[in-house]
Amino acid sequence: MVVVAIVALLTAFAAPYMGQMIRKQRLRTASFDVFSSLTLARSEAIKRNVSVTMAPVGGDWTKGWTVTDANGNVLRTQGAVDTLAVAGPNNVVFTGTGRLSLGIVPFSIDTVIGSSTLYRCVSVDLSG
Repeated sequence: MVVVAIVALLTAFAAPYMGQMIRKQRLRTASFDVFSSLTLARSEAIKRNVSVTMAPVGGDWTKGWTVTDANGNVLRTQGAVDTLAVAGPNNVVFTGTGRLSLGIVPFSIDTVIGSSTLYRCVSVDLSG
Protein backbone atom coordinates (compact mmCIF):
# COMPACT_ATOMS: atom_id res chain seq x y z
CA MET A 1 0.00 0.00 0.00
CA VAL A 2 2.83 2.36 0.80
CA VAL A 3 4.40 1.83 -2.62
CA VAL A 4 1.07 2.49 -4.35
CA ALA A 5 0.62 5.68 -2.33
CA ILE A 6 4.12 6.89 -3.24
CA VAL A 7 3.56 6.16 -6.94
CA ALA A 8 0.21 8.00 -6.84
CA LEU A 9 1.84 10.98 -5.15
CA LEU A 10 4.67 11.13 -7.71
CA THR A 11 2.16 10.83 -10.56
CA ALA A 12 0.13 13.71 -9.16
CA PHE A 13 3.23 15.92 -9.16
CA ALA A 14 4.42 14.86 -12.63
CA ALA A 15 1.10 15.08 -14.53
CA PRO A 16 1.03 18.89 -15.06
CA TYR A 17 4.61 18.90 -16.33
CA MET A 18 3.87 16.02 -18.67
CA GLY A 19 1.06 18.03 -20.30
CA GLN A 20 3.40 20.99 -20.82
CA MET A 21 6.03 18.72 -22.33
CA ILE A 22 3.50 17.23 -24.76
CA ARG A 23 2.33 20.71 -25.89
CA LYS A 24 5.92 21.86 -26.41
CA GLN A 25 6.66 18.76 -28.48
CA ARG A 26 3.55 19.34 -30.61
CA LEU A 27 4.78 22.88 -31.27
CA ARG A 28 8.22 21.62 -32.33
CA THR A 29 6.68 18.95 -34.54
CA ALA A 30 4.32 21.40 -36.28
CA SER A 31 7.17 23.83 -37.00
CA PHE A 32 9.25 20.98 -38.41
CA ASP A 33 6.29 19.87 -40.57
CA VAL A 34 6.03 23.38 -42.05
CA PHE A 35 9.79 23.48 -42.63
CA SER A 36 9.94 20.03 -44.23
CA SER A 37 6.99 20.82 -46.53
CA LEU A 38 8.69 24.04 -47.64
CA THR A 39 11.91 22.12 -48.28
CA LEU A 40 10.04 19.48 -50.27
CA ALA A 41 8.24 22.13 -52.33
CA ARG A 42 11.49 23.89 -53.17
CA SER A 43 13.39 20.72 -54.06
CA GLU A 44 10.52 19.42 -56.23
CA ALA A 45 10.29 22.78 -58.02
CA ILE A 46 13.99 22.55 -58.87
CA LYS A 47 13.84 18.86 -59.79
CA ARG A 48 10.74 19.21 -62.02
CA ASN A 49 11.63 22.72 -63.27
CA VAL A 50 8.02 23.85 -62.70
CA SER A 51 6.28 25.96 -60.09
CA VAL A 52 5.31 24.13 -56.91
CA THR A 53 2.69 25.56 -54.56
CA MET A 54 2.16 24.98 -50.86
CA ALA A 55 -1.36 26.07 -49.92
CA PRO A 56 -3.51 25.83 -46.78
CA VAL A 57 -6.57 23.60 -46.69
CA GLY A 58 -9.66 25.80 -46.88
CA GLY A 59 -7.53 28.93 -46.45
CA ASP A 60 -6.55 27.95 -42.89
CA TRP A 61 -3.06 26.60 -42.17
CA THR A 62 -4.30 25.07 -38.90
CA LYS A 63 -6.51 22.69 -40.95
CA GLY A 64 -3.43 21.45 -42.81
CA TRP A 65 -1.86 22.10 -46.20
CA THR A 66 -1.03 20.52 -49.54
CA VAL A 67 1.99 20.72 -51.80
CA THR A 68 1.13 20.52 -55.51
CA ASP A 69 3.08 20.99 -58.71
CA ALA A 70 2.05 23.08 -61.74
CA ASN A 71 0.32 20.04 -63.29
CA GLY A 72 -1.94 19.59 -60.26
CA ASN A 73 -0.12 16.53 -58.88
CA VAL A 74 -0.34 16.40 -55.09
CA LEU A 75 3.14 15.84 -53.69
CA ARG A 76 2.29 15.99 -49.99
CA THR A 77 -0.79 16.41 -47.85
CA GLN A 78 -0.44 17.51 -44.23
CA GLY A 79 -3.32 16.99 -41.83
CA ALA A 80 -4.63 19.42 -39.25
CA VAL A 81 -2.48 20.40 -36.29
CA ASP A 82 -4.38 20.05 -33.04
CA THR A 83 -4.28 22.60 -30.21
CA LEU A 84 -2.00 24.92 -32.19
CA ALA A 85 -2.50 28.10 -34.18
CA VAL A 86 -0.64 28.26 -37.49
CA ALA A 87 -0.55 31.49 -39.48
CA GLY A 88 1.07 32.09 -42.83
CA PRO A 89 0.58 33.65 -46.27
CA ASN A 90 -2.25 32.77 -48.67
CA ASN A 91 0.11 30.29 -50.35
CA VAL A 92 3.79 29.76 -51.07
CA VAL A 93 4.96 29.32 -54.67
CA PHE A 94 8.46 28.20 -55.59
CA THR A 95 9.48 28.71 -59.22
CA GLY A 96 11.44 26.17 -61.24
CA THR A 97 14.68 27.82 -60.09
CA GLY A 98 13.84 27.18 -56.43
CA ARG A 99 13.14 30.82 -55.63
CA LEU A 100 9.99 32.29 -54.19
CA SER A 101 7.67 33.96 -56.66
CA LEU A 102 6.86 36.72 -54.12
CA GLY A 103 8.54 38.24 -51.07
CA ILE A 104 9.64 36.81 -47.76
CA VAL A 105 7.33 34.14 -46.35
CA PRO A 106 6.81 34.11 -42.56
CA PHE A 107 4.98 31.37 -40.66
CA SER A 108 4.00 31.64 -37.01
CA ILE A 109 3.06 28.62 -34.91
CA ASP A 110 1.92 29.12 -31.33
CA THR A 111 0.28 27.40 -28.40
CA VAL A 112 -0.85 28.46 -24.93
CA ILE A 113 0.65 26.69 -21.93
CA GLY A 114 -0.79 27.85 -18.67
CA SER A 115 -0.63 31.63 -18.65
CA SER A 116 2.08 31.93 -21.30
CA THR A 117 2.16 31.54 -25.07
CA LEU A 118 4.98 29.71 -26.84
CA TYR A 119 5.88 30.64 -30.42
CA ARG A 120 7.86 29.14 -33.24
CA CYS A 121 8.63 31.05 -36.42
CA VAL A 122 9.62 29.65 -39.82
CA SER A 123 10.69 32.21 -42.40
CA VAL A 124 11.78 31.82 -46.01
CA ASP A 125 13.56 34.57 -47.93
CA LEU A 126 13.48 35.23 -51.68
CA SER A 127 16.33 32.83 -52.47
CA GLY A 128 14.32 29.95 -51.00
